[in-house]
Amino acid sequence: MTKLYFIRHGKTEWNLEGRYQGANGDSPLLKESYTEISQLASFLALNKFQHIYASPLRRARVTATTLQHELDELQGYPTPITISSRLKEFNLGIMEGMKFVDVEREYTDEVDAFRNHPDRYDPTKIKGETFQHLVKRMKPTILRICEKYPAKNDNVIIVSHGAALNALINSLLEVPLADLRKRGGLANTSTTVLASNDLGKSFELVDWNNTSYLKKRIDPTDVI
Repeated sequence: MTKLYFIRHGKTEWNLEGRYQGANGDSPLLKESYTEISQLASFLALNKFQHIYASPLRRARVTATTLQHELDELQGYPTPITISSRLKEFNLGIMEGMKFVDVEREYTDEVDAFRNHPDRYDPTKIKGETFQHLVKRMKPTILRICEKYPAKNDNVIIVSHGAALNALINSLLEVPLADLRKRGGLANTSTTVLASNDLGKSFELVDWNNTSYLKKRIDPTDVI
């Protein structure tokens, strides 16, 4: 059984400010995010991981390499890491860098569809990426991971982004496009676990948006 541990990156300055980051915008992790990644590592350390895969965007890459270092310290052996461009966040076009409140005012229909009605989302006006395109670029990486690590106790960490992971994970669970957002958002430094017994042909949800190990109260700026 392959177990995939999907990790959303640590909280950033733009997360706190309520800005869209997307595939091209980025901002540093908050100082406290490093403590939260350490808490995540302690939670994960009871498992042996074959590999870590991460988005190349700084916020995810730094989360992954910090997590790798913490796990190595706790477990006493190295966990290899691979950076994959296919694991980047949604391309949100001209919304990237803008505050949520400003985007909601200027692109009301696009924001409502993105957050609540993925089947109606048309990013043409904002020059962004569709849900269909995002899933198409991310899913092959996940299937290759399942094929590479098919053994009973194979565990793999995937560090990526909130909106992208939400869409990807629900698509792997064969949730209809219209319902991709109905499970709720993913918090910074959260863990969602899927398992597959058949090389990625089907998946079972083991855990969704787990933040029980974080020593803080989750607030709205943590979740997307």
